Amino acid sequence: MSLFQRKRMVEEREESSFVAHQPCPKCTSRDGFALYDDGHGYCFVCQHYQHADLEHTPLKREAKMATTQLVERDSYVPLNRRKLSEETCKKWDYHLSDFNGKKCHVANYKDAQGQTVAQKLRFANKDFLFIGDTKSATLYGQHLWPDGGKMVTVVEGELDALSLQQTMKSWPVVSIPNGAAGAKKSVQKNLEWLNKFQKVNFCFDQDDAGRKAAKECASLLPPSKSRIVNLPLKDANEMLVEGRTDELVRAVWDAKENRPDGILNGSDLWDEINLANDAESWSYPYHGLNEKTQGLRKGEIVTVTAGSGIGKSQLCREFSHHLLTQGETIGIVALEESIKRSALGLMAIAANKPLHLNVEVTPEEKLEAFESTLGTGRVFLYDHWGSTEADNLLDKIRYLANGCNCGFIILDHISIVVSSGMEGGDERKLIDKLMTLLRGLCEELKIGLILVSHLKRPDGKGHEEGNVTSLSQLRGSAAIGQLSDMVIGCERNQQDLENSNITTVRILKNRWTGETGIATHLEYDKHTGRMNEVSMPSDETFTTTEDF
Repeated sequence: MSLFQRKRMVEEREESSFVAHQPCPKCTSRDGFALYDDGHGYCFVCQHYQHADLEHTPLKREAKMATTQLVERDSYVPLNRRKLSEETCKKWDYHLSDFNGKKCHVANYKDAQGQTVAQKLRFANKDFLFIGDTKSATLYGQHLWPDGGKMVTVVEGELDALSLQQTMKSWPVVSIPNGAAGAKKSVQKNLEWLNKFQKVNFCFDQDDAGRKAAKECASLLPPSKSRIVNLPLKDANEMLVEGRTDELVRAVWDAKENRPDGILNGSDLWDEINLANDAESWSYPYHGLNEKTQGLRKGEIVTVTAGSGIGKSQLCREFSHHLLTQGETIGIVALEESIKRSALGLMAIAANKPLHLNVEVTPEEKLEAFESTLGTGRVFLYDHWGSTEADNLLDKIRYLANGCNCGFIILDHISIVVSSGMEGGDERKLIDKLMTLLRGLCEELKIGLILVSHLKRPDGKGHEEGNVTSLSQLRGSAAIGQLSDMVIGCERNQQDLENSNITTVRILKNRWTGETGIATHLEYDKHTGRMNEVSMPSDETFTTTEDF
């Protein structure tokens, strides 16, 4: 398959919704071919791919004709062949019905409020069809346990969910809607709910597609929380039908943490070593910074520090907007300002106008600024409402990365996180702990983290009067400097009559290239609200090569 074909395949999957499992036109699989609502399909047995412009199948045409009108319930009945009781079917709202003259089983999918919004229809020939508002539907059965708990098990099909819950009684079980093909996407969508549980088991079908999907889904959660269940038979319903319920329960309770041992043979690292020098980078909006740092990289922490009122937040907005123009998805956690201020700050970069100051701007300009930033769907903001506890914040960062696909996250600033949980505690120890957790999170999620930190007030002249920044002045803990990959200090003399709007940007630490010293100068333009790169005749010519 060519690179163009692979790209097209990814685009088709992202822009369409699953319709049904069907027999594969290329191999002997009876239900391995997943059909999507734009006509494209993929077989998870033989990897045959059918593009959207090929002839539509009969079921595809039925799906096109289907509206959001849900089918009426005929009756609840026991599914004797599946050994599922009528009581279980009632609990899960799984019933018999009729669709276009065809008898079918109906699994009712709910939204976050517990209202039925979509239905999955299963026909006698094992065809499936989704109708209704599938985008707002949660995992099957999620409404039964809205508040979380000790443990939840995620299975691959609705009948597996009924089987496992009937076996384990009150223990929460949910099912993904589209089988292994759409498992990761479904788990991403409902990640915040899954994180309400202490343990999350993935009990998918014991075939290659199911095992692969289980590993992909488990990787979205912390290793200590996610577990993968191994069964001796194909799935939970087959275990129930064969009367092996004791083994089923034991398999769930014995599921091991999804934690690799981390021990590697050095002889296997040749490919990894060759790739190390080709790490993908994203540029800063300033030439001088790029020259010294060679850009930003995922898996790294970049700390921006300066005195009060120097422009740390504004610089981060410039970074955020530039990442957005490079196609990245960004998360903004700005703990000292409202969501509206954060949103207007990012839009102001695109508009070249300080929108938060109510400057004159046309509706067309404002809309254009919105559509090129927030309107892209690639900007996510944390509405903290004063809640800045470290554990809660780390969960939100994890969700931004895994649930929203944010490649870079801006946290402004670290001091406010620890201050909210101080209560007489040691600020240094709290920052040490938080930085260690952020470092691990950054590596685990492979995100770029841009962190804002305050400085301690130096003896004599303050940073607001142009005092040179240094690593030793980072407020609270040496861990900020030690665990950051890059530390960028900003200096500006606010009392200088000629250059009060010019900020010196100094690299204090650079783990990537080792180059430190002055990188560039930025001039704040009050008319546009932008920080523009300028030359200064007094630039330092020396560079140090400290590494940590």
